[in-house]
Amino acid sequence: MNVVVVESPAKAKTINKYLGSGYKVLASFGHVRDLPAKDGSVQPDQDFEMIWEVDSASAKRMKDIADAVKSSDALFLATDPDREGEAISWHVLDLLKKKKVIGDKPVKRVVFNAITKKAVLDAMAEPRDIDVPLVDAYLARRALDYLVGFNLSPVLWRKLPGARSAGRVQSVALRLVCDRESEIERFISEEYWNLSAVLKTPRGDEFEARLVSADGKRLQKLSVSDAETANRLKALLDGANYVVESVEAKPVKRNPSAPFTTSTLQQAASSRLGFSASRTMQVAQKLYEGIDIGGETVGLITYMRTDGVQMAPEAIDAARASIGSQFGARYLPEKPRIYSTKAKNAQEAHEAIRPTDFERSPDKVRRYLDGDQLRLYELIWKRGIASQMASAEIERTTAEILAGKDGEQAGLRAVGSVIRFDGFIAAYTDQRDDSEPAEDEEDGRLPEIIARETLAKQKVNASQHFTEPPPRYSEASLIKKMEELGIGRPSTYAATLATLQDRDYVTIDKRKLTPQAKGRLVTAFLESFFTKYVEYDFTAELEEKLDRISAGELEWKSVLRDFWKDFFGQIEDTKELRVTNVLDSLNEVLAPLVFPAREDGSDPRICQVCGNGQLSLKLGKYGAFVGCSNYPECNFTRQLSNDPNGEAEGALANEPRELGKDPATGEDITLRSGRFGPYVQRGEGKEAKRGSLPKGWQVDDIDLEKALSLINLPREVGAHPETAKMISAGIGRYGPFILHDGTYANLESVEDVFTIGLNRAVTVLAEKLAKGPGRGRGTPAALKELGEHPDGGPVTVRDGRYGPYVNWAKINATIPQGKDPQSVTMEEALALITERAAKTGAKTKKKAPANKKTATKAAKAEDGAEAKPKKAAAKKKPAAKTKKS
Repeated sequence: MNVVVVESPAKAKTINKYLGSGYKVLASFGHVRDLPAKDGSVQPDQDFEMIWEVDSASAKRMKDIADAVKSSDALFLATDPDREGEAISWHVLDLLKKKKVIGDKPVKRVVFNAITKKAVLDAMAEPRDIDVPLVDAYLARRALDYLVGFNLSPVLWRKLPGARSAGRVQSVALRLVCDRESEIERFISEEYWNLSAVLKTPRGDEFEARLVSADGKRLQKLSVSDAETANRLKALLDGANYVVESVEAKPVKRNPSAPFTTSTLQQAASSRLGFSASRTMQVAQKLYEGIDIGGETVGLITYMRTDGVQMAPEAIDAARASIGSQFGARYLPEKPRIYSTKAKNAQEAHEAIRPTDFERSPDKVRRYLDGDQLRLYELIWKRGIASQMASAEIERTTAEILAGKDGEQAGLRAVGSVIRFDGFIAAYTDQRDDSEPAEDEEDGRLPEIIARETLAKQKVNASQHFTEPPPRYSEASLIKKMEELGIGRPSTYAATLATLQDRDYVTIDKRKLTPQAKGRLVTAFLESFFTKYVEYDFTAELEEKLDRISAGELEWKSVLRDFWKDFFGQIEDTKELRVTNVLDSLNEVLAPLVFPAREDGSDPRICQVCGNGQLSLKLGKYGAFVGCSNYPECNFTRQLSNDPNGEAEGALANEPRELGKDPATGEDITLRSGRFGPYVQRGEGKEAKRGSLPKGWQVDDIDLEKALSLINLPREVGAHPETAKMISAGIGRYGPFILHDGTYANLESVEDVFTIGLNRAVTVLAEKLAKGPGRGRGTPAALKELGEHPDGGPVTVRDGRYGPYVNWAKINATIPQGKDPQSVTMEEALALITERAAKTGAKTKKKAPANKKTATKAAKAEDGAEAKPKKAAAKKKPAAKTKKS
């Protein structure tokens, strides 16, 4: 019997079928150990010794693997074919050696890019040893990320309260987003005009030509910059005679793009399908691990974490055969297309992302896939097959036209393209996957135009435009930029973007990344005091060194020593750094953001409440805010928040705004912004009545009527017909509610608080009482069943009062904000459960029923019956804890 270790249980089941009864395939469930999230896990003073920890779930799985290896003939490590996969194999082998179960058994590493029978059997026939340089590169990367995160983050906590973390790649990606926002804020729009003429040929065909020269000069985009010039040129065109000066038809060939890599797949899925990077990888993982097709689990695509753009020879042959049968001989080029990667030293799996079988077209697998799986598979299939198809043949026609009037001349140009042969476009049409706008793209079709012929003017158009700032990054364009700069690696981009959102450093609105005030503060702090470590070139050079380690060209600990020497010195320097120094620097760096210019031209740093205090950034428990230097005499504060107008997102809220007077008290009603967000206030001083703006309410929409409705909450709905006690409606910590005689019931929306009538309120309360009080309502129904936990018991995804969560036994682990509950995998669920158990001290191993009676009780409990509480057993002295390995 041979033991094979893979990463996921889904793969284990499929591969076991391929290998047969002589093999036992077990899953590691990803990494089996990691650096514990505490100080001292990497020890620079001990030549960067790394202290690894095995959690309880991984310990159970490693015991199963060790038990199997004891009685085996050989061990095959078949984890994923990338750096992380190599590291997992190394960890598994190291733990098995420490358990002394390997002995003289042969240990081999096998890799396959696809989960198909042929790929697996071919890999098993050509085993190799663990790639030590690749493992060294993993160790160096893991140590660097730990040293940066666990040394830099505490500096942020001490000097910049509210900031949650910093990271080697994360902070540089955040800087890219913040730098783009600064560009947008500094941008000064310029006016320009476009002029064109609609012309008719002698044969009656109309087309449009654009003005490209006038006054003997070639016109650039901003050459016509005012209405006066535009009107003068329009008058010239209105009275001009038009003659075709020349017509040039030029054949152009367009070649297909290479098959997908990780980053290009993420970019295309973002722009075409609207997928986030993490969603793309989740769906791709499922397509790679296998889909049940006619009773057989089949991997539909090759491994999806790769920098490579080349396909295996047999895949190229299969693609060419499919092209011939599905599209025809003309679509098949004479020779196969060979692509080469642009990455300096691609460290991931070497083959591009492609279908495992090109004959398995999207139409043939449609009924086996869900919507997202089908759309992503279709994208991969089309790009893969198009990469081996013939070039598209396009005829690009350019007509130069001369307009003359009273000795004045102007030049116009009309450009059009005609596809003479669609080639690869028949399968896959290339689009701009980076979401950046293209300039001057003219792809219309022109009628027949003959040189020297006269044209008739139909209409002259003059349109005013204004230059626009550079667009905010989308996930796709940020990934493309990071790849261009050599920052991070494609397999880590999704996790990096998720971290920036989880830390509230950026938000995604309409697929655009907007830095939050917290993110901009962190970036400004790092640029001021850790400049080197957020520089693009420095980060890229470090990535290059890591690549050289994986190639065996550098010793990994020497790279760590060089890095740590300077980095530690920088950390030590910040110990003498006073918070006032930090604030002075941030006030200067972020001045346009923190202290925007005022309309009256007054000093934006003078407090407008007391009139003589100096405004400055201040740090509180919940982060930074703007406050007056005359505190406590002047208690003016202003929160760092997004501009409600949406014109300068990331800017600060405005000064308090008067909305009117309360007709009942005569006091002023004002709209303000505090540390916890915008709010309305009646009167002044500590006794003033306040009301926070509910989620979803925009500052610009707040008027006196809405402000009064907030301030006067809770609102009396009416007396309950049965009890005669008042029902009130309000907004609390957990959202909108109604209250009657101590019973709370949630409302669906904030608007219901102000509109709900007595009849509806009575019904909502009755429905609440029918469900039973609070915790007596039972466990919410499962949204998704993930399968059995390794220690027994179902793992499910549920939706609770405070949002979706993963449930196993008595452990409920919250699903991160923004994560689609339906996309949670078993591996992700187990990680969340383990993390939750570690925080709460809950046990992650279920006890087996002691006897038949106990088992019967457990079965009843699962069926919904309420088991009686068991009498507490006498307390035993706890066993001594064993240190985790």
